[in-house]
Amino acid sequence: MDRRDVVVMGASSGGVSALLKVAAGLPPQVPAVVLVTLHIGANTSALPVLLSLHGNNPARHPADGESLRPGTVYIAPPDCHLLVSDSRVVLSHGAKEHHTRPAIDPLFRSAALECGRRTVGVILTGRGDDGAAGLRAVKDCGGAAVVQDPADAEHPDMPRASLRAVEPDACVPLDAVASTVTRIIGEAVPLVEPPAAARERIAREMAVFAGKGNGMDNLDAIGRPSKFTCPDCGGVVWEIDESQPPRFRCHTGHAFSLRSLEETQAAIAEDALWTALRALQQNEALLRRLAQLDRASGDADEAQRRTREADEVAQELRRLEARLRHG
Repeated sequence: MDRRDVVVMGASSGGVSALLKVAAGLPPQVPAVVLVTLHIGANTSALPVLLSLHGNNPARHPADGESLRPGTVYIAPPDCHLLVSDSRVVLSHGAKEHHTRPAIDPLFRSAALECGRRTVGVILTGRGDDGAAGLRAVKDCGGAAVVQDPADAEHPDMPRASLRAVEPDACVPLDAVASTVTRIIGEAVPLVEPPAAARERIAREMAVFAGKGNGMDNLDAIGRPSKFTCPDCGGVVWEIDESQPPRFRCHTGHAFSLRSLEETQAAIAEDALWTALRALQQNEALLRRLAQLDRASGDADEAQRRTREADEVAQELRRLEARLRHG
């Protein structure tokens, strides 16, 4: 009988206070490796210091290739995905997922493949739906899933998305997460192999993420080309078959849920509109300057034409400004 001895946790907005509470509730020398991804982007993080001070186990940003040891909390460093391979830490500057790095899904998928039924996946407070697909991978490989009760979460989006993706082993308030995880890691796990098809699907997706093998062939095996393009690199994205939530991935490794794809595309569209606004402002100013020159040179007809064009551009500007400033 195996025992669950690898805990992967994911959090986003509101995650610092949530992780502090969980860390404080875990027993000293917890008999499991604990790996944490918090959405911090490339920003400096004081989370290892905070968890070490307020928790019962040492916490740190690990070095690439470091051996995993029970009783230690490993935290994804800024701008790096935290992964597990061959009982060691892997730090990856690979493609962003959900337009973020570090992301939760890669950690959970790597633990699901490497540790299988020994894994406990934990989703805490956060906006968006990163972690839902990773938690599904943990369950598909025989692991356990713990989700913070959305009604108790500071930001319930991530817990809600995870509950739509899996039937958890426990859905509990934040105060009960640490005790629930402690109970689960103490339980024996039957030696039941997960479906081979599930492992193959996850392995192919991890290969795309890592840039190994033929990305397009791997994507063709687990999905189909969609009508959408990747907002990060401009390539075609494949829609992953039977994914919950619906997910998309390009052959260079970027990945999005339907929600994060829409949010990223909307941000790109807004940036394009602001660029158009600046271009129209300059166009109007140039037309009015040319009209002044035409009047000074005695060409009244040309000055009138330029002024008319400038007025038309000004009308377009007012409409675009109204859209950008008022939604």
